[in-house]
Amino acid sequence: MNYKTIISLFGIGILVFLTSSCGGIKVSADYDKSVDFTQYKTFEYYGWAKESDQLLNDLDKKRIEKAFNSEFNSRGLTYVESGGDLVVTLFIVIQKKTETMANTNGGYGGYYGGYYGYGPGYGWGPSYGTTTISTYDYHIGTLVCDVYDKTKEKLIWEGIGSNTIKEDPKGREKRIQMAVAAIMKQYPVMPKVEK
Repeated sequence: MNYKTIISLFGIGILVFLTSSCGGIKVSADYDKSVDFTQYKTFEYYGWAKESDQLLNDLDKKRIEKAFNSEFNSRGLTYVESGGDLVVTLFIVIQKKTETMANTNGGYGGYYGGYYGYGPGYGWGPSYGTTTISTYDYHIGTLVCDVYDKTKEKLIWEGIGSNTIKEDPKGREKRIQMAVAAIMKQYPVMPKVEK
């Protein structure tokens, strides 16, 4: 099975990994436990999936690739344009979500009652208030990194990160670096410690 077929098939299944959390990035990963990941020394990019090209601008694609380059380099892997031991594919899926919230401002009721309707009595009457319902839209972005053994043409590692997309471009590069670092924490080879 070639890379394009695998990417096409995987694109269908990726939606199960999308989350609606507005907190930190949600990460999952899987890998072939029979593989010795320390044997690989070089990697190349296969390119972005076609759908990702429509969702990302060139600046963000370069930022993501740069962040992955840094993470792979720290694990002893060198980027090459072609002929790498590993082939890395990247793609992104974006899903629109809608959240509905209800906020009720409570009112108060009056006393009423008596003993079978006669004489003084105490009890709460009905309470009146207003409820405001509001909805807002947000987007969840899922970044997928697939790593293949080039010789065997076999998927050996997959890292997935999902988070709410922030439209503000300020700080985007740092957010991308943090997201990629979170995904790569799941990679079977740890970064080498600088001395």
